[in-house]
Amino acid sequence: MVTLESSKLFSQVSPDELGPLRERAREEHFSAGQEIFKEADPGDSVYLVKDGQVEISVLVGQNARHVFSQIGPGEMFGEMAVIEDKPRSANAVALKPTTVYRLTRSEMLQLVEESPALALALLREISARLREFNGQYLREVLQAERLAAVGRFARSIVHDLKNPLNIIGLTAEVVTMDRATPESRQRGKETIRRAVERISDLVSEILEFTQTSQSKFVPAPLRYDQFLKPLLEELGSEAALKSVTLELEKPAPAALLLLDPKRLSRVFHNLINNAIDALPDGGRIMVRFQDQPAEVVTEIEDSGKGIPQEIQGQLFEPFATFGKPHGTGLGLSICKRIVEDHKGWIKGRNESGRGAVFTFGLPKAKV
Repeated sequence: MVTLESSKLFSQVSPDELGPLRERAREEHFSAGQEIFKEADPGDSVYLVKDGQVEISVLVGQNARHVFSQIGPGEMFGEMAVIEDKPRSANAVALKPTTVYRLTRSEMLQLVEESPALALALLREISARLREFNGQYLREVLQAERLAAVGRFARSIVHDLKNPLNIIGLTAEVVTMDRATPESRQRGKETIRRAVERISDLVSEILEFTQTSQSKFVPAPLRYDQFLKPLLEELGSEAALKSVTLELEKPAPAALLLLDPKRLSRVFHNLINNAIDALPDGGRIMVRFQDQPAEVVTEIEDSGKGIPQEIQGQLFEPFATFGKPHGTGLGLSICKRIVEDHKGWIKGRNESGRGAVFTFGLPKAKV
């Protein structure tokens, strides 16, 4: 049980100033579950809990009630509507048998005018309450964003896994039919192999995105040209299957870099596969290198239509994708993480008369 003078709000008010407060404050009693005021009621009083507990909540949507706070002994509530002279913006309900001190709006404002100490205490109380609400709001916004991201992620993964799984199921039925020819069985095996590779790529991308990257970063000193030769040969063969030519403007430099080859390979796979996707009717991908004193810069340019305007500002954010029939939208986000783990940088742009251009820089090893 809290008296007026022992409450935090009035503890700094002098005994002389507390006299009128004691005379004007009225005790009111509420049973558990009883409503003290509701949204849209006139803001005609301010309350201080003497004993018990009060829940402050607002209606969100049609029937969902959101709890803002629970007010205990010595704490004030209902002050905002009184100060603003506006209707109540929340409900107040006694959670258990509760006694409150109530002051009307005119009485509270008169006391504030008469007592600078009370005015300052009230400002501090309101400031603390606003900070508390702001903090809670930010936490809930972050939680909502996380849940929305999980939803987008789940929808993307389910959609992208469903297609290759359907292909595997249908092809398996065809190749196990009695009348299937050896040639159709061989084609079916190849179709299933490609679908399994697609699932494997998706799973790798998910793991790359969800795991802590720094714990997996295992760099070793490697010559850039030796690292890239087999990788670009492999990617060139994949591109050729889709009528896309992968070209090098000049050979990769023989610079020594600290690389995690497995993870950096994913950067090239993601960027070049994105470029291939941008060229459904075939085309050209050009890879360029700049051997600078402190870093090696790699540029990958395709002959497609460029980066869609809709995602230019969110290129490296998770789930940023536009117009692609498949993909998680995580590829460029993963590229950024991997390059930055290598202490490098990455950016994307459109060039007039050219397609999309992605450029990243990696620092040279100190020898």
